[in-house]
Amino acid sequence: MKHTFLNVLPNYKRKYRPMNLPASSMEYCTKSSEPEQTIGRYPIPYKKDLPYDIVELMEEIETKSGFLPNVFKVLSHRPTEFRAFFAYYNALMNKEAGQLSKADRELIIVATSANNSCPYCVIAHSAVHRIYSKNPTLADQVAVNWHLADLDDRQRAMLDFALAVSCGENIGENNFKKLEAHGFDREDAWDIGVIAAFYSMSNRIAHLTDMRPNKEFYMLGRLPKEKEMKE
Repeated sequence: MKHTFLNVLPNYKRKYRPMNLPASSMEYCTKSSEPEQTIGRYPIPYKKDLPYDIVELMEEIETKSGFLPNVFKVLSHRPTEFRAFFAYYNALMNKEAGQLSKADRELIIVATSANNSCPYCVIAHSAVHRIYSKNPTLADQVAVNWHLADLDDRQRAMLDFALAVSCGENIGENNFKKLEAHGFDREDAWDIGVIAAFYSMSNRIAHLTDMRPNKEFYMLGRLPKEKEMKE
C-alpha cells in the first residue's frame, strides 16, 4: 500500500450545503462498511460541502487503498489545515533524498506514537511499516516496548534520537555523534527529528479529535497478499 498525496493543493473556497436541501440526499465524504462505527468527536463534512481538491484526493486514496483512512475524514472538518497537514506529510514522508527508507520513517512514527499513547497512529503506521518492511512483528514489538524489540544497532540509534526529540529533551552534540556512529549525517538527523516532531503533533490532534483507526489497518501486512484480498 503506497499512499501518494498531492503536493500542491489549490486553495478552493469551501462550499456549504444549501439549507433547503435535506441531509438525507447528501452522501458523506466516503463510503463506510460500518456507518455506526465512531470515527471521532467532530462532525465529518458532507461530500458536497468539501472543496473539490480535497474530494479528489480522498477519492484517489480510497481507490488506490481500497478504503479511506479516517485521518482524511477527521481533518476534512478544517480544509485549510487538511491541506497544510498533508503538504508537510508529503515533504517528510515521500522525499527521495537521505538514508531513511520508507520502513524507517514508519518505524519512527510507531515509536513516537506509542510513546505518546496514540492508538490511531500506532495501528495505522504499524500496518504501513509491515507492508514496507515485509516484517509482520517488528512494529508490534516497538509499540509495546522498543527497548526489547528486535532492532539492529542502526534502528536503535535512530529511535533513540527520535524519542529524545519527541520527549522534548535537550538535543546536543552527543545525540548527533550517536547517530553518526551508525552512518547518519546531519540531514538524516533532521529527517528523524522532524518526523518525530510532526507526529508528536499529529498524536495530539488524534487525542483531541478522538480519532479512531479503520478496522482494515489491523490485518494489513500480517497475511500473504492473496489471503488479505480474499478476506
